[in-house]
Amino acid sequence: MKKILLLATGGTIASLEGKDGLVPGLAPIELLNYSQNASLSADVTCEIIMNRDSTNMQPEHWVEMVYKIAEKYDQYDGFVITHGTDTLGYTSSALSYMLQGLSKPVVVTGSQVPISFKKTDAIKNLNDAICFACENVGGVYVVFDGRVIIGTRAVKMRTKSFDAFESINHPYVAQIKDNKVTYYWKPKPTFESLKVDVSLCPDVFVLTLHPGTKPEIFNCLKGLYKGIIIESYGNGGVPFEERSLLPKIKELTEAGIAVLISTQCLEEGGDLFLYEVGRKVSQYNVIVSGDMNKEAIVTKLMWALGKSEDIHEVKAIMETSIAGDLSVEWGQDD
Repeated sequence: MKKILLLATGGTIASLEGKDGLVPGLAPIELLNYSQNASLSADVTCEIIMNRDSTNMQPEHWVEMVYKIAEKYDQYDGFVITHGTDTLGYTSSALSYMLQGLSKPVVVTGSQVPISFKKTDAIKNLNDAICFACENVGGVYVVFDGRVIIGTRAVKMRTKSFDAFESINHPYVAQIKDNKVTYYWKPKPTFESLKVDVSLCPDVFVLTLHPGTKPEIFNCLKGLYKGIIIESYGNGGVPFEERSLLPKIKELTEAGIAVLISTQCLEEGGDLFLYEVGRKVSQYNVIVSGDMNKEAIVTKLMWALGKSEDIHEVKAIMETSIAGDLSVEWGQDD
């Protein structure tokens, strides 16, 4: 019987009715009590790290989770983190970067409806998460609605439906049904030792372009952030005629600020070199996102900036595939 550590952080799954709406309140052992099948498949120990709505989750809280897993790593075969869904994708990505060399599964899950409600997806998700935490695989995964997604590719697509998360630009790892795991592809085993790297610089800003975006916005951002992610159009186009953003982007890069050009399109990634509107901005020392999703880009840039202030080193880290976040055709493989 596998030994699993259940770490609770709050979220909808643990929420109760409060005077101002749903608020996290259930202890992890109470979560487990609702999940009768889970205790049959594993020896589950429960601990609470925090009890918060994931909207209030901050980078410092990711570090708390990492340190708890590292502290208990040798005592358990797998880990389950219960979490609110709104920032779950950011947390799973952040853990994927900060926990290197995992030879055991770290599974993040949550629910759209509290576990104490009559019609809830929480019991299934918790059972499935514990089931997958017993597998002989390493890495960070999101388990939701019977689907297993690697931690850097999970994106919340729906606010109410049980199938809230999808794997973007990457195949699902597996499906779970009736406590049985069916793999679509099997993650490669690792023989490395666990390495904890919690270097984080949270000074990252995401700017989504729209027709009419003023170049002067970058004057406000320049002194506040060390990394700026520009969600551009299509394959990575940035306007260079009326309200041209190019002079300000040049100014930022010359000031040593990491500028990453992403796309507002969720699938298939961007290609700065396809159109003139992309090639003109690519002449500066900007970082390209490939087919990474926003959750991975944000957390990876925080992690990269925490490791180095050299914009060339940060660019090299960002454009290298780590924990499956970037398809090989877009960047260097790790």
